[in-house]
Amino acid sequence: MSILNARGKLLDLSRPIVMGIVNITPDSFYDGQKELTRSNIIHKIETQLRAGATIIDIGAASSRPGAKGLSAELEMERLALVADELVDRFPQAIFSIDSYQPKVVEYCLQLGWHMINDITGGRDTDALWRMAVEYQAPYVLMHMQGMPQTMQDRPTYSDVSKEILEFFITQMRQMLQLGLYDIIIDPGFGFGKSQRDNFRLMKDLSIFEVLDTALMVGVSRKAMVYRTLDISVQDALPGTLALQMYALTQGAKILRVHDVPEAVQLIRLYEKIQNSG
Repeated sequence: MSILNARGKLLDLSRPIVMGIVNITPDSFYDGQKELTRSNIIHKIETQLRAGATIIDIGAASSRPGAKGLSAELEMERLALVADELVDRFPQAIFSIDSYQPKVVEYCLQLGWHMINDITGGRDTDALWRMAVEYQAPYVLMHMQGMPQTMQDRPTYSDVSKEILEFFITQMRQMLQLGLYDIIIDPGFGFGKSQRDNFRLMKDLSIFEVLDTALMVGVSRKAMVYRTLDISVQDALPGTLALQMYALTQGAKILRVHDVPEAVQLIRLYEKIQNSG
């Protein structure tokens, strides 16, 4: 599926695009904002869009390993700093809400936001699937074993790639029955996976082509980069770019990133190779 309907806006995935990460939280693993102000958030969004991001993915609760869940009210309180002005202020952008709480997601959709990014993949409820149908919003179906609080406590698989493929097949079958067709899949690197699982999953990425839907990859500055290379998260950009380039060769259509200019450059070089004849 190369064209998705994002609330009347066409999301063209015939070529790779960039989703910029904007965390409205002080405790994210890399770029949490110590001072949550409207001007800081708007500046970050403007900078990412100017650099070439197509989608801005905004979350108000950290999902790093060990992170505790927030109440829907606190998430909405943080989002309220900018939520109601974004669609009008940045009409060219597609805004995605990174939350699994129905109250939070509906709050953003009612303000005109365009997409849902659900780290739980609808594992416990189909409420967000039904919202996606009602609001004609593309839905990111991510795989996660466990929840952020406990997901890295000895995750186990018999065959990580096969099990995640089976998860996607099961969930997508139910989503299609509800009339939800604009689906993006995300294997969930680092979400309930060991380092060995992450690299096996990266090697096997092309397995998901059988699902005939858009593939999103989020490896930006994650532990599979900085722990493998024994470096700091601040030094993890080159390793991130290496994994992202490999992901593109295996069919990824959306790169979810902290570093938008570098990802845009990466895609330009990848396309130059692909179109070289």
